[in-house]
Amino acid sequence: METAKDTIGFVGTGVMGASMAGHLLMAGYRVHITTRTKAKAKALIDAGAVWEENPAALAPKCTTIFSMVGYPTDVEEVYFGGSGLIENSRAGTLLIDTTTSRPDLAQRIHAAASKKGLRALDAPVSGGDVGAKNATLTIMVGGEPGAFEAAKPLLDIMGKTVILQGPAGAGQHTKMANQIVIAGNLICAVEAIMYAKAAGLEPRTVLQSIGSGSAGSWQLNTMVPRMLDGDFAPGFYVKHFLKDLRIALESARAMKIELPLLGLAERLFAVMQDEKFGDRGTQALYLLYEQGRVSGARA
Repeated sequence: METAKDTIGFVGTGVMGASMAGHLLMAGYRVHITTRTKAKAKALIDAGAVWEENPAALAPKCTTIFSMVGYPTDVEEVYFGGSGLIENSRAGTLLIDTTTSRPDLAQRIHAAASKKGLRALDAPVSGGDVGAKNATLTIMVGGEPGAFEAAKPLLDIMGKTVILQGPAGAGQHTKMANQIVIAGNLICAVEAIMYAKAAGLEPRTVLQSIGSGSAGSWQLNTMVPRMLDGDFAPGFYVKHFLKDLRIALESARAMKIELPLLGLAERLFAVMQDEKFGDRGTQALYLLYEQGRVSGARA
């Protein structure tokens, strides 16, 4: 499969990025990687990935570059400035940001990349650590159709649902809609289990009934068992979900729409961050309810 044009760059190899880059390696591509802590990339390096010290060193060696970092500020650092991807990539390089970030930032990256003769896509993903490991991610893409068609064979290696949603920023807007649904489902799942327990019911037995009916959801059927098992390891960090909710709120306000449930979710996760749950998985919302700390999230 590999040719001189098949060198892929990957910036950010954390919980999600490591698996995504690993799938590209397994598919036979030469992959150059960089992340803040080299030791955390050891498994990928041992598997054949080429280590680069920073994005500026990686950029000119690759024809397609993915990024999966934490926050919009990290995205700006990776893409802009003298050491960023836009300044250091060769003409024609395809830049694909899979970070969940701001729609307006995706539009800025697209505009700046175009001026330098580069192509850019915003392609945030959904599916968490399990989806990344199993290559079953949903990938929501914003950008030009030609760039999307060039990227799709690579995206198909990492995900099972890969859809172009519209121009630059559309992928990020779609991801915001996704996060709003997740927030609502997660809150409802936790409250249903708290209600069941208060009524003296056995939660797992309740789950057998309601999980297979019209109340069923991925959050109910996947995250509630983790909650009941006391498993709060991060498939997706509380601190990152709070970031997403705040981006969604900011975007909603810019569009002049009111979304009360989104506001409640942001307040609940802000309390979780204050209670030092930021490095736990989103299912740790259960602990907030169990420990009676939800009052701080009331409007």
